[in-house]
Amino acid sequence: MMALRSFVLVALTGVAAAFAPSRNVAVSTSLSAEMSKSLPFLVKPEKLDGSMAGDVGFDPMGLSEIQVDLKYARWAELKHGRICMLAIVGMLFQEYGIHIPGERFVTTDPIEAIGSVGFAGNAQVFALIGAIELGTYERHYGEGTPGDIGWDLIGVLKGKSDEEVQKAMEQEIQHSRLAMIAFTGALIQTLLFHKPLLG
Repeated sequence: MMALRSFVLVALTGVAAAFAPSRNVAVSTSLSAEMSKSLPFLVKPEKLDGSMAGDVGFDPMGLSEIQVDLKYARWAELKHGRICMLAIVGMLFQEYGIHIPGERFVTTDPIEAIGSVGFAGNAQVFALIGAIELGTYERHYGEGTPGDIGWDLIGVLKGKSDEEVQKAMEQEIQHSRLAMIAFTGALIQTLLFHKPLLG
């Protein structure tokens, strides 16, 4: 019930923000302006020049204009997408997969499972996340490709041409975006309706 109230409060806040007075921002367009591929009725954002994988000029809220470093934003997008890809698989495996023997590992509700494993299990997960974050922190800034943490343990990109690498990067960002949407839907379904994800 508390989750439902929180969800309704967040939804109503978003609706109220839509009617709040906005800043007067001067927008100049010309007939020669390049139009966005994703939204052909909007002018292509200046910073979205197509140099990054998955960039088709989709920025209806103008977030690229307030972002100082788009590489950092892409790092964040890829990181959250990768986490969501793992999370949605983990949620499905928790509900329908094989569990480790033991009383605390038998729950099929992914949200309840977090609490049932106890402090030690959750501490191991957070320690691993912290180690990865500390080990890759410097790569978020400066030169380099967003998302490249220097790991290719199974050789996914080994021996591929530049076009094949670019295609793989496009696929990863598309799958990341889809996984973020899927995880949000799975979380809402689990919290609000208490029903299995596939049934």
